[in-house]
Amino acid sequence: MELMQFKEDSSLLDLACGQGVLARLLPKPVEYWGVDVSRSLIEAAQDKDDNPRHHYAVADLLRPTLPVSKKDFTHATMILALQNVKDPMRVFLHAQYHLKPGAKFMIVLNHPCFRIPRQSSWGVDGYKKTQYRRIDRYLSPIEIPIQAHPGQSQRSPMTWSYHFPLSAYITGLTEAGFVITGFEEWSSDKSSEGKAAKMENRSRSEIPLFAAILAEKR
Repeated sequence: MELMQFKEDSSLLDLACGQGVLARLLPKPVEYWGVDVSRSLIEAAQDKDDNPRHHYAVADLLRPTLPVSKKDFTHATMILALQNVKDPMRVFLHAQYHLKPGAKFMIVLNHPCFRIPRQSSWGVDGYKKTQYRRIDRYLSPIEIPIQAHPGQSQRSPMTWSYHFPLSAYITGLTEAGFVITGFEEWSSDKSSEGKAAKMENRSRSEIPLFAAILAEKR
């Protein structure tokens, strides 16, 4: 919210809006459009939102167009969903099409350098008494199957996570007509207890698990 700097005359296109959590944090006069591929999530968002300036649509972000006519949004967001998209460039082009020049585009995602499903993990160096982050793969794009409920084994629904290196996101945004104006790395706010607490808290504060990219349409 601090990075986006919403004003009362702002308008927001929220890509992969889920249950509309961000919509409920906005100043009430802000015009809002939330788009998500899940009809059940859109219905949940609508049930929790009675602001007449808020609108929702069911749409697949990988389609060529979105069911949104407005082309002069002042802001666009994609919060913790880009890692679930096979073609990030399509998302960037949607944002570019619906934003006015100078508008802000905010992306928050699992950190592409340090949080790669099945290819990153925590380890402990007993000699140094430190916890470290292990990265097994990084530069290659990876399609990773994720079990929604690992305890159910093969009965669990399957989702997909898509890893790309940070350079792919920066290059894609630039090619889509954006300029990177801000970048932040966010660590987990969890806190450990017990004998390993000092080691775990130190490594957790040093290794960010989330990245926030702020771009501006040229």
